Amino acid sequence: MGGDINTGAGAGCTDPAAAGEVAVAQFRFYEELNDFLPRDRRKTTFIHAFTRRASVKDMIESFGVPHTEVELIIVNGRSVDFSHIVTDQDHISVYPMFESLDIRPLLRLRPAPLRRPAFVLDTQLGRLARYLRLLGFDTLYRNDYSDDGIARLSSEQGRILLTRDRMLLQRSIITHGYFVRATDPLQQVDEVLQRFDLYNDIQPLTRCIRCNGRLTEVDKDIVIDRLEPKTKRYYNQFRICRDCDQVYWEGSHFRKMIGLIDGFREKARS
Repeated sequence: MGGDINTGAGAGCTDPAAAGEVAVAQFRFYEELNDFLPRDRRKTTFIHAFTRRASVKDMIESFGVPHTEVELIIVNGRSVDFSHIVTDQDHISVYPMFESLDIRPLLRLRPAPLRRPAFVLDTQLGRLARYLRLLGFDTLYRNDYSDDGIARLSSEQGRILLTRDRMLLQRSIITHGYFVRATDPLQQVDEVLQRFDLYNDIQPLTRCIRCNGRLTEVDKDIVIDRLEPKTKRYYNQFRICRDCDQVYWEGSHFRKMIGLIDGFREKARS
């Protein structure tokens, strides 16, 4: 990481802001964190003046960057956590998630990564929820979730919160979250798969698109009374949701789903 990390200039400085005087700190945000900044602050070091004592978390979020997007903070060459109090002349570098660089020797801001990702989505992302369920990912979604309810589910169940509302991600109880940039649902799927490196975890047609329950294979004889005449005649393999009892079979909708899944997997190989 070498020259990209600011070093030493502010170490040991007094804190005028603690006494109500004007203090300044230098900030630099890296990679996709710049998406949240105004253009004149992107990919450059900028000066921030302040008069009130504040944590680095509060200051970062005052710029519009949700804390859930941040993986590493370096202050004067030293890794710190969100509780670090910013002082006069601090040099602060803020980094997003690292996909290919192992930074475990440095301090991470979350207790541990989620090795078996599960999601909860806000009310704007209904189609993304259906696609994630189609791909086999544990995905909670309802169109009547409140912000408080979503935040609580994310915190209590260890779910990654996916949202288009950056203010929601600034809630302190949320430790794992992501602001979805794309607006097209298929592009959103690609974005999430890439962000969390999930291509190898796809398990298609193992979850109910309607309710997120687990699907299990079922004998045709068990569900035959629920089938339309043509379905009875032409199809023999069925799955049923353990939670809502929805029946699935390999009709035209199935072939369309397989085409979508193959497209996602092809992108992973390219």
